[in-house]
Amino acid sequence: MKRSFAALAAQATLPLLRRLEPERAHRLALRALKLVPWRWSRPELPADAGVTLLGLRFDHPVGIAAGLDKDGDYLDALGAIGFSHIEVGTVTPRPQPGNPRPRLFRVPEAEALVNRMGFNSKGVDYLVERLRHSRFRGIRGISIGKNADTPLDVAHNDYVTCFERVYALADYVAVNVSSPNTSNLRELQAQVGLQRIVAALQERREQLQTRFGKHVPLFVKIAPDFTETALAALAAELRALAVDGVIATNTTVDLSAVAKVMPADTAGGLSGAPLHAKSVAVVRQLRAELGAGFPIIGVGGITNAAAALGTLAAGADLIQVYTGLIYRGPMLLHEILAALAREHLGARSHAHGAPKSGVR
Repeated sequence: MKRSFAALAAQATLPLLRRLEPERAHRLALRALKLVPWRWSRPELPADAGVTLLGLRFDHPVGIAAGLDKDGDYLDALGAIGFSHIEVGTVTPRPQPGNPRPRLFRVPEAEALVNRMGFNSKGVDYLVERLRHSRFRGIRGISIGKNADTPLDVAHNDYVTCFERVYALADYVAVNVSSPNTSNLRELQAQVGLQRIVAALQERREQLQTRFGKHVPLFVKIAPDFTETALAALAAELRALAVDGVIATNTTVDLSAVAKVMPADTAGGLSGAPLHAKSVAVVRQLRAELGAGFPIIGVGGITNAAAALGTLAAGADLIQVYTGLIYRGPMLLHEILAALAREHLGARSHAHGAPKSGVR
């Protein structure tokens, strides 16, 4: 696989960035992408590698998860790497600093991160301005949330505020009720809280789609920490609420996979390789519960091509990366796309009776 100079240069900087405090390294890496006029190349994909979902055409299944670019500052730079879609946010109605530092921790032994960022956001008005000036022509998802000081019983107002502000500029909107880093937020995944939020958003959408002449799909992003029984109940609720799709999953509060290398009092959400099995299990059960036609975006622990293919095989229509990109750099996307191209070639050859041994 041919690698562009930009990709090679980006890979070379990763060891240097890992010597810095994680949040600072994250910020510097994104600024470098923005300041340098990178020219990326990516593997050739078959014409049928694209995905059409809810009327949206994705060039291929691989996108960036929310959290990497919270305020839309780096949308064009990240888009130039070649991702089919980018989900920005999570954004809140008013600016807020998030939780105190340190709040982002690397666990390189496990290819993992632990974060307790807490919806640090420059606010929805700032994000809207960034979106207006963006030249990225891929699919733009916007993850919306509530301010930390907004009581749960009126949280739906915060979601509606964000929704109506981003509506004209969004291709889809993700309702984040599953971050473990805003106090009690996950309670909104329960029936009453979720019903209140989704109903309010759907009511407002009826007005907005008439005004703007477009229908913006609503996804709900869920946690990976459900029992099978609780997940089955949530799947039934998603069906009953007629949401357009589900994103599975957010980070996990189960830190047992990194207990030997992290201080005992560490709190936050775990992402990266240890999350993959949990995320895939949720995707697989959701597909079984929701049926073949229900849109699912799979995210969690996709740090290599095998994990990407595994998430798609479990039933995801699209996949998103975050922690894998932090550890592997832009070549992660190239590796996944190359694997997808081989999968397509293999499926096509098999369909036409070609010998399997010819597929590598």
